[in-house]
Amino acid sequence: METCIDLSWSEARVGKPTGFIEWHRLLPPRRAVADRVQDFREIEGPFTPELGRQQAGRCMDCGVPFCQQGCPLGNPIPEFNDLVYRDRLHHAYLALSSTNDFPEFTGRLCPAPCEAACTLAINREPVAIEQIEKHIIERAFAAGWVEPRPPRRRSGKRVAVVGSGPAGLAAAAQLNRAGHHVVVYERDDRIGGLLRYGIPDFKMEKSVIDRRLEVMRREGIEFETSVAVGDAPTWSELRDTHDAVLIAIGSRRPRDLLVSGRELAGVHFAMDYLEQQNRRVAGEVVDGIDARDKRVIILGGGDTGSDCLGTAHRQGAAQVMQVELLPEPPRSRYRDNPWPQWPMIFRTSSSQEEGGERRFGVSTTRLIGSDGRLRALQATTLEGTDLEIDVDLLLLALGFVGPDASACVAQLGIELDARGNISANDYATNVAGIFTAGDARRGQSLIVWALMEGREAARAADSYLRGAPSPLPTRGRDTPVGGR
Repeated sequence: METCIDLSWSEARVGKPTGFIEWHRLLPPRRAVADRVQDFREIEGPFTPELGRQQAGRCMDCGVPFCQQGCPLGNPIPEFNDLVYRDRLHHAYLALSSTNDFPEFTGRLCPAPCEAACTLAINREPVAIEQIEKHIIERAFAAGWVEPRPPRRRSGKRVAVVGSGPAGLAAAAQLNRAGHHVVVYERDDRIGGLLRYGIPDFKMEKSVIDRRLEVMRREGIEFETSVAVGDAPTWSELRDTHDAVLIAIGSRRPRDLLVSGRELAGVHFAMDYLEQQNRRVAGEVVDGIDARDKRVIILGGGDTGSDCLGTAHRQGAAQVMQVELLPEPPRSRYRDNPWPQWPMIFRTSSSQEEGGERRFGVSTTRLIGSDGRLRALQATTLEGTDLEIDVDLLLLALGFVGPDASACVAQLGIELDARGNISANDYATNVAGIFTAGDARRGQSLIVWALMEGREAARAADSYLRGAPSPLPTRGRDTPVGGR
């Protein structure tokens, strides 16, 4: 059995013992607001090599890597920080890729719970871990270190992965690595799930996905698009033609707004709006939702609402307001929210930097229309004040209520949990050979959790196929794999 990665470089733990004292947290420059709202290109530039080294050198060798515990993937953060500081970027790439299949995704999109758990975050700004990950992987691609690594031996087993979001792609990468023949089935016309159709290009340009998919294809993974599993093929047919099936269909059913006037023209779900703009940027002609010259209200203060805000700015909205049901968060932690927990504090996203009004503690009570089209929103504040706000376009970014699992329930007898997610024990459903991961299993969550779940579900499926414990890595440090 071969060892995938030489870990001997990990003996040193910190390159600059006083770095966190000498250097402040700095991030790569963002494009100026006036410039970036004119297009959908990514807004953040890269670290320079020197700035990357400096920021990695702020890692303080705290003894207990709370950052690593805060990361669902268990990334070896102190190790790769040390290696970046020492300008050993190739080894840093090996360390990071041992636990994270797609650092180019997390380095752009993850909210970085690792940084919230960084020991420096107790009383000062944490290490810029997310940007260091991006720095490592972009240097690796530029240097040609990200090469296809197909397995040396094939198991003869065929696995279907349904869904090509981060959970599905991570599961596919790991199952292929174990030597199985993996086919990823996607209902949309392109691979990527919400990474492709949901995340705005100004946060991640889609060439980043395409670059990785090319590597995965060369490793032997097959991708089938425009396949509506449940219709053709049915879930039963898919099970009968594969040795295992992994369901990673996400949590795509949006939470609706149940008030009078919901049926008015001009009211849309956020993901419909975001997907259409993704398609426009990809060169498709899409005649659909457009914020140009409109008064826009976005219901929902989370990431999806913020993505709608940035998109509306770029489409040329006359004015935009983002409305949140909950009260405004505090500017610093409450006592019952101590480090290293995720800080429940007021934040400003890159889209919110660009303008627009934010309102907190507002509950929508009614939508008013004229000639069948939305004209105004009525609401009540937490203080009991009634509001009426003029609006032409209302975008519902109210979260999601679970996966669209009706077909696999009807055709396979898959059980759901009390929240409507696919029920699983160690990622295995109640049906033999059927596994699940990501938002379909845990509900709407973070990209880093989806990647972790995809890897862990692949390990469970591999164990089932082998009839023995899987040598695929568990959370944290990589381990040898017999198929390599």
